[in-house]
Amino acid sequence: MNQTQVKELLLQLKGDVEEFSVIFSGKKSKKVDGLYKPDSREIIIHNRNTEDQNALFYTAIHEFAHHIHVTDSPIPVSRRAHTKEFWSILHGLLGKAEGLKIYVNKFKTEPDFQVLTREIKEKFILKNGEMMRDFGRLLMKSYQLCLKYDMSFDDYVDRELGLGRTAAKQLISVYKEDINPEVGYENMKTLARIKPGEDRRMAEEAFLRGSSPDLVKTRFASSAAIQEDPVLRLQKEKQRIERSIASFNKRLREIEKSLSQITGK
Repeated sequence: MNQTQVKELLLQLKGDVEEFSVIFSGKKSKKVDGLYKPDSREIIIHNRNTEDQNALFYTAIHEFAHHIHVTDSPIPVSRRAHTKEFWSILHGLLGKAEGLKIYVNKFKTEPDFQVLTREIKEKFILKNGEMMRDFGRLLMKSYQLCLKYDMSFDDYVDRELGLGRTAAKQLISVYKEDINPEVGYENMKTLARIKPGEDRRMAEEAFLRGSSPDLVKTRFASSAAIQEDPVLRLQKEKQRIERSIASFNKRLREIEKSLSQITGK
């Protein structure tokens, strides 16, 4: 597989993208298998890292996801490249590549992985989900006892259980919403944050089909399943920065005043 062939395959995954180039470095790197240069729109692949064409194409898809993230985003992408949005894009591309049979997911095809995955899901992910849902049932019972004896539920979970209010509320929510434990506790929390109805049903089905948490969160778990307006996001960020600057300036004046009093200058 050469550079041209890799690019042609990537364009099968998403054709309506800004122009980019795929470059084989001809080198072996101990640090990374590839990288993306946003300024020049270059996908660099250290093709001597592996002789496995499937692994090489995975690297290409990963860097292509960076290209899409950078060029499609309505607002500038932060320096933190591997965001929830990035992982969502990558996992979507991988799923499409598997469907087109241009990338092989060995987690699905290799018996070693199949046996291990089944054991992990059945013995740990499912059982943990069931246990945490039952934990929520007991916390709900403790909440009702707090009402009965006129005691603070927050105080009970904070001081008596050492659990914390947020964790307790999440567990109760998972129990009250009767979330399917098969998806695992972390994903149960995600489903509990989605309003009951079609979106939650589709999100649960996506988890059960093997969609990643980031992909599901991006598609279903945002407020009303609608992405926040980019202008509003920038305005909020601007306000946060302005508040931080004001706070730092206030503290700076206090320090200067204290130093002046100590040194007499």
